[in-house]
Amino acid sequence: MAEFTVVKEHKNLVTCKPTEFLRQTNRIRKAAEKWLDDTQIMSIRKRKVEGLKTAPAGASAEERAEVIKHNAEMLAIQQRKNLMDILENVLEKCPDETLELLALMCFVEPEEVDNYPVAFYLRNFSEIISDKDVLGFFTSFIQLGQMDTSGQ
Repeated sequence: MAEFTVVKEHKNLVTCKPTEFLRQTNRIRKAAEKWLDDTQIMSIRKRKVEGLKTAPAGASAEERAEVIKHNAEMLAIQQRKNLMDILENVLEKCPDETLELLALMCFVEPEEVDNYPVAFYLRNFSEIISDKDVLGFFTSFIQLGQMDTSGQ
């Protein structure tokens, strides 16, 4: 039976002090950058849907509806494949990196990750992604990162 650290109250990105939040967020940013590269999430998300159809000129409403239905099915198939490939990379190919991110969100040093039960990480992760302010902060940074900051 595994021995776990007893946790009554533990800080995470929602419950920490502002100075802790900023420092820890920067640690997470660095780990997340490597994690995104290792898991290839961004390249998987960019995969194009193959087999899409275009309605021919003069197509009837029924023919256009069939094309729309076909394309929606093809999109759903690609989305499921992408999700399964992402999960394979996150959970199977890069579990240590994924756990490191979860640990950092909970102010647990990565080398101490196994000292806490899975429920601890799931509970904290749920609290973090449910907090609109923390989620908004990260969403803003993602949007900022997508802006052209070259000054040209």
